[in-house]
Amino acid sequence: MGKIERQAGFDVAAARQRCLRYRRRILDISQRVTALHVAPAFSCLEMVDVVYHGLLRRDPGRGNSGFRDSFVMSKGHGCLSQYVILEELGVLLSGDLAAYCTPAGRLGAHPDYGTPGIEASTGSLGHGMGICTGMAYAERIQSRDTVIYTVLSDGEMQEGSTWESMMMAANLGLGNLVAILDLNDFQGLGRTSVTHPHFYPIVDKARAFGWETEEVNGHDAAAVYGAVTNRGGKQPFFLVGRTVKGRGVSYMEHVPIWHYRSPSKDEYQKALAELKEVAS
Repeated sequence: MGKIERQAGFDVAAARQRCLRYRRRILDISQRVTALHVAPAFSCLEMVDVVYHGLLRRDPGRGNSGFRDSFVMSKGHGCLSQYVILEELGVLLSGDLAAYCTPAGRLGAHPDYGTPGIEASTGSLGHGMGICTGMAYAERIQSRDTVIYTVLSDGEMQEGSTWESMMMAANLGLGNLVAILDLNDFQGLGRTSVTHPHFYPIVDKARAFGWETEEVNGHDAAAVYGAVTNRGGKQPFFLVGRTVKGRGVSYMEHVPIWHYRSPSKDEYQKALAELKEVAS
């Protein structure tokens, strides 16, 4: 096994520039396909970036993406955030994203196991937490110094399988499991706070199930990184990241139709201009 390279801190300015590039890249991809999940990817982008560039420990001799730790995108429809990061890391090729959701391509609208860098097939919401609980338990049984990370959507927190897995993870004391919730207050075409008002406060529910919990601004990379790295580690850790669906493009933010839609040419140009303004 190769030498494990641990991350030495987290450069917030660099993260900001990366996420700007990622958003532009996703918008570029949107001009090649009829529809894609732009807004769901934009809401969790900073958190996924923190996982890859701040939390996952590198080990060239392990895994299919060169990381010691593992990451599962339980929020499968947000996978474009994962794809563009894996592309920049060299795990995926530029041609992979150029052929996104085409008959000739290998990248679909949800992650598929077997694709470079993808640890599990997800997108049928409610499975990710169970998969990660099993992975974390297996790593502990084998006495491996490995952490399992996952990003979930607030919609899948309504699945009973998610809560069953959370109860099991806490009962097993899986301190090597970190779940990050993309709390953008939308599920498909409606606000979660309107359709399921008793879903809140989610932090209290996770804590009642035995998890160490914290809530932060999910677009604040420093807050996300700090919360995870300062966790106790004796119990599984549940981080609630408050986010904005469609973050970074004004006409997409909090607008349900952008759950699954590609911008027109004019909308695309407007989005690029807004992202440029944010960068300056």
